[in-house]
Amino acid sequence: MNNDPTQATQLTRVLARKDVLALAFGAMIGWGWIVLTGSWIQSAGSLGAITAFLLGGAVIVLVGLTYAELASAMPQVGGEHVYSYRAMGHFASFLCTWAITLGYVSVVAFEAVALPTVVEHLFPDYAVGQLWTIAGWDVKATWVAVGVAGSLVMTWINYLGVRTAALVQKVVTLLILAVGVMFITGALFEGSATTLEPLFNVEQGVVGGIMTVIIMVPFMFVGFDVIPQAAEEIDLPFKEIGRVLMISVILAVFWYAFIILGTALMLDPAALGESSLAVPDAMQAVFQAPWAGNLMILAGIAGIITSWNAFYIGGSRAIYALAHSGMLPAFLARLHPKHRTPTNAILVMGGLSAAAPLLGRPALVWLVVAGGLGIVVAYLFVSLSFVLLRRREPDMPRPFRVRRGKTVGALSVILSLALIGLYLPGSPSALSPLEWSLFGGWMLLGLALYAWSRARYGISYSDAVMQRELRGAAPSSKP
Repeated sequence: MNNDPTQATQLTRVLARKDVLALAFGAMIGWGWIVLTGSWIQSAGSLGAITAFLLGGAVIVLVGLTYAELASAMPQVGGEHVYSYRAMGHFASFLCTWAITLGYVSVVAFEAVALPTVVEHLFPDYAVGQLWTIAGWDVKATWVAVGVAGSLVMTWINYLGVRTAALVQKVVTLLILAVGVMFITGALFEGSATTLEPLFNVEQGVVGGIMTVIIMVPFMFVGFDVIPQAAEEIDLPFKEIGRVLMISVILAVFWYAFIILGTALMLDPAALGESSLAVPDAMQAVFQAPWAGNLMILAGIAGIITSWNAFYIGGSRAIYALAHSGMLPAFLARLHPKHRTPTNAILVMGGLSAAAPLLGRPALVWLVVAGGLGIVVAYLFVSLSFVLLRRREPDMPRPFRVRRGKTVGALSVILSLALIGLYLPGSPSALSPLEWSLFGGWMLLGLALYAWSRARYGISYSDAVMQRELRGAAPSSKP
């Protein structure tokens, strides 16, 4: 095996426009809306929850604009890794990419816990074989087996190549959209405006309720950034990369807002309080039939697949990019000779995903919150990179150029800082000690690997790789 971290990049450009749109949109919608919509409405009220997603979505749109410009200007594997290196240098590039990798890892681990959870709703008594108890929840052998099996299947799909993963993504995303349209249109016709009350949670406080939901928004919208990670596998004019990225973000904002609206139209507060999966129960109420609720659960499983699949792609490419540039051990930069996939990076993602079910269902919340902090830290780095590159390199070719760039950049930085503030001590939505331990442990692991790689390969070695990558990123024409 070649241990040179500067081996030539040999990823192949095969993803068309529909592949890219399905990849990003499918990544963003995932399974969380099936599990969490009811708690969003209870926390903030129906209109409060919608407001939280519109406000949070506006932040993501602004950050997405910075991604869109940078992705079209530097369509290289690793996305944030390349932008932050060009703007802020070696160490900043590592911190940014390692933080977003935590977000990706948290999603694939989340889905490995979500899958056995949703299967339990279809087959209520399947979880048997007591293993241990974590945070008051009994971890069962068959429950763990479902999560591990799903992780292995997703690893295999991604191992076979990005074409296979993209085909799975398109088919499954279409299923989700079809069921979602059925639900939303049905709820608009069959629902009652009286069930929307309370519009806001006045007991918790209007602002407090909205903030409780907004802290979940970065995790719910993470996925559009998979596009920059896979930029070297996208076969589009570079300007179109930015456009598709923005379309996917806007579609996801509308998706979440309408799902919340449809659920609130069909279930009153009492029904929400009794429901463990509010959206399937609302779907059943629309059509007055159990099959409708089960169909929505199947759409949720489809969401697990699309999100799982996309973040295997994004996470493995982020790890590959770090290893390729000498910031992680070189074996993680190995590409399969036939499938052109970063095989060892994919296997690492698969191993972490397969381990998550061993923590049981409480891991769902821990992973969402700890991973969310990693995501918003990376958003801050990208926003800063956008601002710095606009100032230092005004003549850099930008096929997708954001209008009012100074304003967009400044707002993206400020709002990213505000999102980070939601996770800090003193905030109503601050991380718990366990969640801080997860985040801190991940960052310490990364710094240890970074220090080892720096001692092994040297910064000059890494800089040579990054400079070569940047020289090859000229976005003057279609690749």
